[in-house]
Amino acid sequence: MKSFDRLIRVMKRLRGPQGCPWDKKQTHESLLRYLFEEAQEVKASIRKKDWPNFEEELGDILLQVIFHAQMAQEKGLFSIEDVIKTLIRKLTLRHPHVFGFTTAHKKLLKKGQKFATAQDVIASWDTLKKISLRRKPVKSR
Repeated sequence: MKSFDRLIRVMKRLRGPQGCPWDKKQTHESLLRYLFEEAQEVKASIRKKDWPNFEEELGDILLQVIFHAQMAQEKGLFSIEDVIKTLIRKLTLRHPHVFGFTTAHKKLLKKGQKFATAQDVIASWDTLKKISLRRKPVKSR
């Protein structure tokens, strides 16, 4: 998505040498309060069914993710691409009924395990989570 790539470039510039002093000064710890505030604002907009505000607040949550990922990349920890790859891996491994069963799924889930209802998925959630946590993400570098 072009707009997502542009967002990444905007954050990189904000934190860059000619960027914003406030943005450059931030740390993971200093941003925590904003993450929690934005989550509360998302919650409030959902409860009020204020969809235009909900859209804006989701953007503010996305900003927090992008901001933290940019700082992590600057420290050589991981990139936003790594975050996305990890999320994709987690989603696909936790939904074998949609994306296919791995050897680990076949070994740890009950033989013939069905995922026809949401309750079926919930009943196996701990096992599905264990499978996804066993797989270490591969960094893009």
